[in-house]
Amino acid sequence: MNTTFLTRRAFSSVLSIFILLSISFILFRLLPGDPISLMFRDPRLTQDQLAYLREKFGLNKPLWEQYFIYLWNTVRGDLGISFYYKQPVTEILLERIVNTLMLLIPATIVSILLGVLTGVVSAWRHGGLVDKVVSGSALVLYTLPTYWLGGLLILASINYLHLPVTGMRDYGVHYSSMLEHLYDLASHMILPFITLVLVNYGGFTLLVRASMLDVLGEDYIRTYYAVGFREGRILFKYGLKNAMLPTLTAISIAIATSVSGAVLTETIFAWPGIGRLIYEAVYNRDYPLLQGAFLVIAVSVVLANLIADLLYGLIDPRVRT
Repeated sequence: MNTTFLTRRAFSSVLSIFILLSISFILFRLLPGDPISLMFRDPRLTQDQLAYLREKFGLNKPLWEQYFIYLWNTVRGDLGISFYYKQPVTEILLERIVNTLMLLIPATIVSILLGVLTGVVSAWRHGGLVDKVVSGSALVLYTLPTYWLGGLLILASINYLHLPVTGMRDYGVHYSSMLEHLYDLASHMILPFITLVLVNYGGFTLLVRASMLDVLGEDYIRTYYAVGFREGRILFKYGLKNAMLPTLTAISIAIATSVSGAVLTETIFAWPGIGRLIYEAVYNRDYPLLQGAFLVIAVSVVLANLIADLLYGLIDPRVRT
């Protein structure tokens, strides 16, 4: 991979992050309400005290000066103070990101692997019973509302499965060993994990199936069949490799959005991740927290796209030109 391609993509990513930072700054200053009044909701505060607080947080400075302070603080990892939690936004986000990644990364990986496998099989058996069953079930899962599927699993758990339906742990329980703690955590993860896998699986299956059908119709694939190459080798070595090019973008976006958390799934199962944190921040009008979460999601998407572009360059040399 040549240096020019890497430099061009790295510069493009840095520029995208800078633009997103600027949009984030402008967007949240257009929102209604006085930040100091929202942060310190005490009617007993005098005008002098409010003026002192505005000076302390730099809100009395000109907007352009606030912008450069915001950029400098963001580069240093300082995202401000949460209105609701009265804690640094960075500390709150780090704690919730760990909870989110613990749930969403395994769910995303499993849904990708299942989606790729069933998408290839469905395209291979195009028009047959297997294709109809696989693509039909994938389409149903893709269109199912997350809250409906999550609610169905909660009902099944209450009546039959008897699995925990909220949170990450049983509160008030003393664990005698680390193994017992991990078992409790795993039992709480099962329902949101299944929900996320089923919700994501359908989209990946349909995407891989469509890409594979395009590739399997190419002349070079027919040539491989004509010269007697094994079908498994044609499908997975030559067909899937080229079909993965458009799929890589969807996978990179799926991984990036996993950082943002699944707002609906985490809210349904009360999983204390980034998704649920965003819901709480909107409910509490916690603008610094929302701004920090927006920044984390935006940077994750940019980095995921950068990784996808680099993988594109590795798979297809024409992209590097």
